[in-house]
Amino acid sequence: MPLSAVNPARYDQLLAAKVVRVAALLAPYSPPAPVVYPSAPTGFRMRAEFRIWHEGDELDYVMFRRDDPATPVPIHDFPIGCDRIRQLMPLLRDALKADDTLRRKLFQVEFLSTLAGETLITLVYHRKLLADWESAATRLAAGLQCSLVGRSRRQKIVIGDTFVRESLTVAGRAFSYHQYEQAFTQPNAGVNIDMLTWACERSATAPGNLLELYCGNGNFTLPLAAHFDQVIATELAKTSVRAARENLALNAIDNVRIIRLSAREVTQAMGGEREFRRLAELPRPLRDYDLRTLFVDPPRAGLDEHTVQMAGSFEAIIYISCNPQTLADNLALLCRSHRVEHFALFDQFPYTDHMECGVFLVRK
Repeated sequence: MPLSAVNPARYDQLLAAKVVRVAALLAPYSPPAPVVYPSAPTGFRMRAEFRIWHEGDELDYVMFRRDDPATPVPIHDFPIGCDRIRQLMPLLRDALKADDTLRRKLFQVEFLSTLAGETLITLVYHRKLLADWESAATRLAAGLQCSLVGRSRRQKIVIGDTFVRESLTVAGRAFSYHQYEQAFTQPNAGVNIDMLTWACERSATAPGNLLELYCGNGNFTLPLAAHFDQVIATELAKTSVRAARENLALNAIDNVRIIRLSAREVTQAMGGEREFRRLAELPRPLRDYDLRTLFVDPPRAGLDEHTVQMAGSFEAIIYISCNPQTLADNLALLCRSHRVEHFALFDQFPYTDHMECGVFLVRK
């Protein structure tokens, strides 16, 4: 997204246009009128990534336009960034400019921040990092009061932690999360809380126990667990599985089992096509868990055809989508057996064409 598109004065108008467009796309599946959850117009983004451009003694954060990928655009202000990222950006740039050990062959900078006030900065280099870099980076991390990770090819040096601590309050309860460096987290924390709250409201009337696919670090899993006797949550990425288990322990949640399986493997297990040794971690067979509600938050490609078929066997489906087009494709199949009872739109990415959707489907 070019920062030239950021126009807080027109935020409401831009959001309204997106709502009309997405509602029209999903209209063939007869959803109710959407409940719309807007974002804060500025200061909403908890993650940021910039290339570093060296020009003589100068050093700038830059981005590149899609229509002109060869011309760097210096970033002097980042209005969509959270307050902590905006505060740190000039302090970090000045520190890098003043220290050749830190700036030499620096290629990229990544920020990861939280509502809880923690920030982790990743510096990516095109050179090997030696002891002098680690000494300088340790001083820098102390001065900025944040954790710092240095990366180069086959090398990772950590100053502090490899994660930040987040706290999200849903329905009056604060949930604690470890969010790991270079692992997926929701970029708009305020809208994320809206999504968590909406999903929990739908779960209050959902039947049976819950199967969750693509659970990531447990972002949805933790608050959803309060609404079911048992939850089976699956995720393929090892870092995310580790984080999800840590986050369950942090919050003393003991009715969730995290299993490292892909969505396709879950489909095969549910259909009895294959047996997986990883399912032996469960205290009883998967079929004995009375799984009648499904929660999915898939990648932009949506659900594959096998997973859609498996989803159709559930009494209720809570579907969070980051791509309205693939959601529409999936609904074309799911609405043969289910109807859309609730529909929500979450403006996770203001000033872009992207819109996060939530649908709650129940069997006809």
